[in-house]
Amino acid sequence: MKNIRNKVQLIGNVGNDPQLETTKNGNKYLKLSIATNNTYTNKEGEKVKDTQWHPVLFWGKKAEIAKKYVVKGQEIYVEGSLNYRNYDDDDGNKKYVFEIISNELLLLNK
Repeated sequence: MKNIRNKVQLIGNVGNDPQLETTKNGNKYLKLSIATNNTYTNKEGEKVKDTQWHPVLFWGKKAEIAKKYVVKGQEIYVEGSLNYRNYDDDDGNKKYVFEIISNELLLLNK
């Protein structure tokens, strides 16, 4: 049971060209967003497409692989855990961030 706690699995389309970056400590990371779509019928009987955007973060070797092979619009599968964090911006305002820390990446099309 321990392996399924805080586990996220998504299939979606990449919304931006991935950018590989490096922390002050020299660790490589890559951020991207993927879109997932749900379709439902509203009370007027119309079909509605609802798009949700999910921020995904890759670290280390997975970040380098994602930079090399992932492009905007591509359908991918990611698996990882949901992470919440907060920080103070330059104006002293508290900012809250959620993101998926990915430990698996599958390229589903080119």
